[in-house]
Amino acid sequence: MKKFGSIEVEIETGFALVAFNRPDSMNSIVPQMLAEFDECMEGLAAEPGVEVVILTGRGRNFCAGLNVEMLKSDGAEAVAGFNPAKTISDWPGPVIAAVQGAVATGGFEITVACDIIIAGESARFIDTHSRVGLLPGWGLSARLHHAIGLYRAKELELTGRPLHAREASDWGLVNRVVPDRELLDSARAMARMILAGAPQMAAPTKALIDGNSLRTLEEALEFERETSKKANTGLMPGSLSFNHVGGGKFSK
Repeated sequence: MKKFGSIEVEIETGFALVAFNRPDSMNSIVPQMLAEFDECMEGLAAEPGVEVVILTGRGRNFCAGLNVEMLKSDGAEAVAGFNPAKTISDWPGPVIAAVQGAVATGGFEITVACDIIIAGESARFIDTHSRVGLLPGWGLSARLHHAIGLYRAKELELTGRPLHAREASDWGLVNRVVPDRELLDSARAMARMILAGAPQMAAPTKALIDGNSLRTLEEALEFERETSKKANTGLMPGSLSFNHVGGGKFSK
């Protein structure tokens, strides 16, 4: 994997850690960072040994949204050709967000596109789109209410008030809250738990869940039946893994 200017990549066994690396500007978003992020994620998708990505930010903050100086000089049009949230949702395996400090606006949109969110105690989620006269374009309005409910999503998006880590956990936005010093270790532990399952199951499991999230219950049940039928037909008994605790016999 090549080296980037505003993105850092560390490849470990089975997963990669991708970090926004503009800590002096709170990892604020500029076109270069988005271009490098797209290139990085495309490269990781082609890495046969990488099934999971951990996405984080260097320094004390995850991502403070679009860079203010860029907005003043070039406007939001400067990043019009990019959609990092789509890059994340389209990535074949699970993406774990490990966030701390500011998780703001565009950084918030990036976070809710991830599959699992682990927050440091310092994390504060805030959407300032309405305060600066912009509408979200990377999926926040489509995803946030699925996580926390319609009324809470409206509260955050209309008021721009911060949601701190513990409250975010109570609202169901994050999977867990940990001390900042344990954030990356917790994310690595989560990645290893995913990788401990049957080989190459992370990507199809993500695709199944994401596919069902866009369907009605009736459509989702049919989608699951058809998908599992295609995937499971022809499997030999010896090809299945039964590593669950307790063992025992299965009955139908």
